[in-house]
Amino acid sequence: MLEQLLIFTRGGLILWTCKELGNALRGSPIDTLIRSCLLEERSGAPSYNYDAPGASYTLKWTFHNELGLVFVAVYQRILNLLYVDDLLAMVKQEFSEIYDPKRTSYNDFDDIFQQLKKEAESRAEEMKKSKQVGKPVNNNLGKKQGQVLKGYVDGSNKKNSGGESENGGGDGDKLKGHLLENGNFNKNNVVNGEFPRMVNANGKENGSSNVGAFDVNKLQKIRGKGGKKTDTSVNKGSKAEPKKKVVKKNRVWNDSPSEPKLDFTDPVSENGEDNIAIVAADQGESMMDKEEIISSESESEEEDTGKNSKVETKKKGWFSSMFQSIAGKANLEKADLEPALKALKDRLMTKNVAEEIAEKLCESVAASLEGKKLASFTRISSTVQAAMEEALVRILTPRRSIDILRDVHAAQEQGKPYVVVFVGVNGVGKSTNLAKVAYWLQQHKIKVMMAACDTFRSGAVEQLRTHARRLQIPIFEKGYEKDPAIVAKEAIQEASRNGSEVVLVDTAGRMQDNEPLMRALSKLIYVNSPDLILFVGEALVGNDAVDQLSKFNQKLADLSPSPDPRLIDGILLTKFDTIDDKVGAALSMVYISGAPVMFVGCGQSYTDLKKLNVKSIVKTLLQ
Repeated sequence: MLEQLLIFTRGGLILWTCKELGNALRGSPIDTLIRSCLLEERSGAPSYNYDAPGASYTLKWTFHNELGLVFVAVYQRILNLLYVDDLLAMVKQEFSEIYDPKRTSYNDFDDIFQQLKKEAESRAEEMKKSKQVGKPVNNNLGKKQGQVLKGYVDGSNKKNSGGESENGGGDGDKLKGHLLENGNFNKNNVVNGEFPRMVNANGKENGSSNVGAFDVNKLQKIRGKGGKKTDTSVNKGSKAEPKKKVVKKNRVWNDSPSEPKLDFTDPVSENGEDNIAIVAADQGESMMDKEEIISSESESEEEDTGKNSKVETKKKGWFSSMFQSIAGKANLEKADLEPALKALKDRLMTKNVAEEIAEKLCESVAASLEGKKLASFTRISSTVQAAMEEALVRILTPRRSIDILRDVHAAQEQGKPYVVVFVGVNGVGKSTNLAKVAYWLQQHKIKVMMAACDTFRSGAVEQLRTHARRLQIPIFEKGYEKDPAIVAKEAIQEASRNGSEVVLVDTAGRMQDNEPLMRALSKLIYVNSPDLILFVGEALVGNDAVDQLSKFNQKLADLSPSPDPRLIDGILLTKFDTIDDKVGAALSMVYISGAPVMFVGCGQSYTDLKKLNVKSIVKTLLQ
């Protein structure tokens, strides 16, 4: 049974809802659909499942893009109603005829809806009956075909046993040799109880039973020729003089005198302690506090429009494309959008966007444009690109505040330290970027303390200790083979005692499929309730970004003992300076998790940390 049907504008104004259905929905499925599906550019999906305490709903929807209307149907997932799609299409058609932008009430649509619902239900019942009637016919037909084929094979076996039982190469072997390539018999070609001979491309009969197989003799000849060639090349090579061993030369910078040895390690004092330089605040201002300048977009847009115009003139001709651009197209259809969307999908994938996400984005853009009227003097390709640009900006723009400094001051007013946990897979640069974040916080006069909770990897504590010594930041450590959750808890208590405002917790790198380590991470988050969980990921990954983030979130949810588990709050992208224009990992990570990119690591020094520039990323993705 249908639970609810709702019609509202894209601005959020509810125009009509079915009063007779009037079932009180548990939870808020419509709000969740808008927040997590329609606004997240997932509207190309066929349906959305919503789970509430005591109920599970399926939501389906359709758009009238020209009028800016949204039609949503809600029903119990267990029922699997077949008429919902037809009902939404009919409601969309009928309501669009009576829609007036000035009207806000449509009580007269109740009778029309009841008639449409009955019509859709009757169609679904007819389809069910036709399927049930058609099933036995197909089964009987299959059985008859099987019996005919079985009878023929049995007959051939009887002939073989009666006539040529002693001959091992009789009709039974011929029968196996005359199977078609797909392993089935072709009954139309059977004449007088015999299979036709195979004919090759030249029209000659192929008498052998191994049709399409390699000629072994030819293959051996080819191998023999190849072997001879390789032997001769080896003999020639053996006569040549042996090459001299290349010795690696020392590195030379700007024509300076060469170093006697390639040893760039820090000097060690007599008592064995490293003489590590103290950085303090002499490396300059962090890139987080600098504004990035974006170049003009005119050149790239002219190139794109030029390419698209060439493609369209080849397909349609000069006059038809000119006439359509002046007059405008009545309504955009899916077939009109497919060429431009395919080109956009390929472009996104070349920028390292995961294939699955590029496809979903194109489906969402197609759903938002289908049925819209194309304006005069505009091309379909430019319209699609503009819609995609809006979608990308909407996805990458954070929907909540990412001002950590404000959150730190709010936690300070409550008398507790602000706790940030860095998580991620192995080798992405968690410890290094933790030190960059610590340096940036130091620039804003915030007291920071590091917590060495990577008690698994050898050398992790020493690495963090080195960063702490260079930045003159206190560090809390308990060595190796300790419970990271307990170490983090004691670090937070120590920070409360010594007046530290922020605790940066370093954790061990772990793959998303490593359940013991994921369970330990889930325990650390559950015990300490951090204010921010940052996922540190490489900008180099493509499709793997989807797998990493989705499984990290899934494991944190499954392994947490809390009924309301904490998931990833933000993303820190590392190695952003090594990818050139392959910036698609940022889009993939944000799309799959819904978490914003809060920091971008772009170098090796402490100042190389900056914010994500959404306009720059979108421009690069669409170039």
